[in-house]
Amino acid sequence: MAENLSPTVCLDGSAIRRIREEKKLTQFYVAKVVGVTTDTISRWENNRYPSIKRENALRLAEALEVLIDEILQLQKDDSPAASPVDAPRSLPLGMILLATFALLLIGTVLYFVFRGPDLPAPGLVASRVLPPIAAPGGILPVRVRLDPDPETKGYILREHFPPGWKLIEASPPASSLNNEEGTARWIVKPEEARHVIVYLLRVGSDAKLGGTGHFSGEIVANPNGSNTPTPVGGLNTVEIAPYLWADLNGDNKIDDSEMLTASEAFEEMKGVHLDWNQLEDIWDGEGYRWDSRQQRFFPVHPRQ
Repeated sequence: MAENLSPTVCLDGSAIRRIREEKKLTQFYVAKVVGVTTDTISRWENNRYPSIKRENALRLAEALEVLIDEILQLQKDDSPAASPVDAPRSLPLGMILLATFALLLIGTVLYFVFRGPDLPAPGLVASRVLPPIAAPGGILPVRVRLDPDPETKGYILREHFPPGWKLIEASPPASSLNNEEGTARWIVKPEEARHVIVYLLRVGSDAKLGGTGHFSGEIVANPNGSNTPTPVGGLNTVEIAPYLWADLNGDNKIDDSEMLTASEAFEEMKGVHLDWNQLEDIWDGEGYRWDSRQQRFFPVHPRQ
């Protein structure tokens, strides 16, 4: 089937996730084989990209050890055409019009009988930004970006992170915190104009390499008084690996592109104490190494 593929193809994200989990493969492993970041794999699994290059799809199928058609969306043109024997007989036009009118009438009646009050959409959209990797005992910066509607009258944000991971600092400070259960809440008052909430986590020292840390969250910000929560969007998984959070490709170095990406994170996380000096030291040197015993990163400098 590969020779019949177009230059771009549409992926079936749910099939990719199912196959990867059935084969017990991590996003980090698949990303390494394909030659992309774990962020890209996560976006593919969540159907964030409508189409990708054929070459990347073939490498992805190879990484998952399946045929290419097992991870592609079934297009309308691919569905088997009905044979003349199976084709339904045409109904008279009058019957079609009568049935259409009846359905419209029933739908209209049900709408006015069962509809609730006209409720405005929630006035706030929240999206989580996570590094793709985290090391046991390491620091993980988390950002929740907020896109408020002018009519929003305050809101409550709840974040759920892996139990045993410790929230050590946040801006603004969390209104309530339970590190044992992995839950933090922020209450933001109407007069507070805030477009991002950030916090630092210390990854559990017992986090197993090759595992995954899962995040979730919800926000209540409905100006009509409803308490219905809206899920926080964005990324929700982190791969456990012996790499610094800013090392997006896991090569034990911080290159110029990764440094620029990290600088954007530091800009948004001004309210917490993220170690910029450590990144500069690694960037200026030959890279870094991870000490599994101390669960710390150390810069590697050229020999004098």
